[in-house]
Amino acid sequence: MRYKNLILIGTSHIAKQSLEEVEKTVNAEKPDIIALELDKKRFFALTQKKTRKIGLNDIKRVGLKGFIFNMIGAWVEKKLGKYVGVKPGSEMLKAIELAKKNKSKIALIDQDIEITLQKLSNVITWKEKWNFIVDILKGVFLRKSELKRFGIEKLDLTKVPSKTLINKLTCEVKKRYPGVYRVLVEERNEVMALNLSRLMNENPDKLILAVIGAGHEDEMLKLIKKPEISYSYQIKDLNKKIL
Repeated sequence: MRYKNLILIGTSHIAKQSLEEVEKTVNAEKPDIIALELDKKRFFALTQKKTRKIGLNDIKRVGLKGFIFNMIGAWVEKKLGKYVGVKPGSEMLKAIELAKKNKSKIALIDQDIEITLQKLSNVITWKEKWNFIVDILKGVFLRKSELKRFGIEKLDLTKVPSKTLINKLTCEVKKRYPGVYRVLVEERNEVMALNLSRLMNENPDKLILAVIGAGHEDEMLKLIKKPEISYSYQIKDLNKKIL
């Protein structure tokens, strides 16, 4: 998607297609700035490839529920990535590698991961926890029937899901996990859209390429096109870090 001096690429973090699209777009467009769906903590964790022991202070900072949710999500993504032969976040690493090669600046536009997980700990209800357990069991025992419910015979994890499928899955998450959806999708869309809007306004003569998850793409573009982005909550940390 292109809007003014911005190009948006919606990716799947484990899809080979995303790697190819990032490389193709960077080589063709030669962006001045590459904006990533990362904050400082995740950027350095991804680029330094260092694992550290999780301590009690980590759990205290983000809350137990947010911590557990994040660990389960990371484990599932890692397993799926291993299945398709692409490590989670490879498209981000590819964008970083190409930015360094082409001397493009890197902008980190996502909300601090600790703020996101703190909020997640506060909003997850017992109903959402129960739905989560049910959905995990369905994913294990009813894989084919669950896919058919969304009109899919077979899911190709090497490709970015279609817009239709993304919209169906987004509606399902919003219905079954309203709190989780608000924190992980809606609020982060607003944070990233505001950061991109500011980046565009501060660099009107620069071409900006934003690499974000495909589930964020449409709503973020709608927000960016608004004359003024308004918020129903206070943003404590807008990450405008440019490397």
